[in-house]
Amino acid sequence: MSSSAPVRTGYHHGDLRNALIHAAAELAQAGGPSSVTIRAAARAVGVTPTAAYRHFAGHEELLEAVKTRAMELLTAAMNEALDRLDPADDPAERGLSRLAAIGHGYFTFALAEPGLFRTAFAGGISPMPPLSDVEESNPFRKLVDAIDDLAAAGYLPPRRRPMAEFAAWASVHGLAMLHLDGPLSATSREARELALERTIEIIAEGLGGVALPDHLRKTLSRVARGG
Repeated sequence: MSSSAPVRTGYHHGDLRNALIHAAAELAQAGGPSSVTIRAAARAVGVTPTAAYRHFAGHEELLEAVKTRAMELLTAAMNEALDRLDPADDPAERGLSRLAAIGHGYFTFALAEPGLFRTAFAGGISPMPPLSDVEESNPFRKLVDAIDDLAAAGYLPPRRRPMAEFAAWASVHGLAMLHLDGPLSATSREARELALERTIEIIAEGLGGVALPDHLRKTLSRVARGG
């Protein structure tokens, strides 16, 4: 996966707010959410903290802006994975492939950009709003739409639909955290890819309530590995 690293543009008069956000995103990329401070961002841009405080009331407000930027980059990684999908005539295969691509983009971004990933989910996250208020570009909305497609295709039985997106999200997010901050941090690339492949396979079988046929298992394995 290509890096989704933020590229900081030079500071131009009248654009200090965006320059500070880009600088703070680079700080988060290197050191996680704890590295995002008004003083550090101002120093990186080449202005005084007083100038920065004209655009951000404090550290928390700047961090919120960086969290939004990190989510945008996470979404871009998921979109890259979705864009690589081959066309599929079967709606169930199409829905499962989208689910696997979303999981691949999410997981590989977490491992490629741990500082930004941790920042995206830093403390103080607001409660989940109603789905109608969630933008289509939001990573969670992409997951919900993929699962809705599986329900519409008849792969996901109605009794299994409620809260299915949270089970899928928790599985891939938990796997990412096990690799970032847990006992899987020292595993090889092959082991990481196999762990994601098996996680997506288990999610897919759990959603449908049946074992995957061989051709679908092979498709999901390929997509989960970025193919």
